[in-house]
Amino acid sequence: MVAEITRDDAPASTRIKPVRSPSPYPSWFYLPAAIIYGVLFLFPTVASLFFSLTRWTLFDATFIGLGNFQQFLKEPFLLQGLVNTLIYAVLTSGLKVVIGLALGVMLTSQIVARGYLRAVIFFPVLVSTVGVGITFTTLMHPTAGAINTTLALVGIHGPGWLTDPHFALISVALVDVWKGVGLAMVIYMAGIVAIPQEFYEAASIDGATGWQKFGSITLPLAMPATITVIILSLIGGLRSFDLIWAMTKGGPGFTSDVIASVIYKQYQAGFYGLSTAGNVVLFVLVAVLIVPLSAFLNRRQVEL
Repeated sequence: MVAEITRDDAPASTRIKPVRSPSPYPSWFYLPAAIIYGVLFLFPTVASLFFSLTRWTLFDATFIGLGNFQQFLKEPFLLQGLVNTLIYAVLTSGLKVVIGLALGVMLTSQIVARGYLRAVIFFPVLVSTVGVGITFTTLMHPTAGAINTTLALVGIHGPGWLTDPHFALISVALVDVWKGVGLAMVIYMAGIVAIPQEFYEAASIDGATGWQKFGSITLPLAMPATITVIILSLIGGLRSFDLIWAMTKGGPGFTSDVIASVIYKQYQAGFYGLSTAGNVVLFVLVAVLIVPLSAFLNRRQVEL
């Protein structure tokens, strides 16, 4: 009896090769997207790298090599801005992960007014950052603000939230968390809803408690959502500028300055090449921190 030759057993010359169906769209359909990407991203990036090596104005540019970077790194308040940036990024991202996860778990359970609570918590994400900054600047006024006025009613003397050097950066970070935690909540809700309910049913049959289900099922299987929230929050925290500028302008003194506000102050002073070099430094800082962290977290996810 002649053995049947399967596709895998057949000689290489006689194997049927899968035919790739041609794309229904011509290659030049990608041209508009490529042009937009090049104009809005590639060209500004290359131009920034070039101008960071020059002393430039609107009408002239003189090549000075790494002089701008050397001068920028010697700025007396750069180290303070760098420390503030790291504190701000870690604090805001950490709180968004913890609070966003808690809200995601709560608002995917069967509770009353679940839809209403989702809308209320997500609403600040849609509000202008500058508008939020101005509003909370008024609320946090040391004497006439609603927060300290309310605390005074119960006998508590509220601090100068934005005027005390010990509270200014933390106060802005808490406002950032209030504004952005709704997005973290939505990401976690999507991750939690995607977990198969069979896992929870099997755990219930085994007698697992709610905390055991959370630690053994929800937390590890929501790791993709956690990675997304961490990366997005860290990038946003490292690049943060608008909320800090709207609320404190880096003050009091330079105690709430971050790298982005230091760059803006250099630009205001007319040091265009210096501020451009600062943007490159910020870009490198974000890349150096985010790329290895993203690779590490994704490896952890694969190991689960």
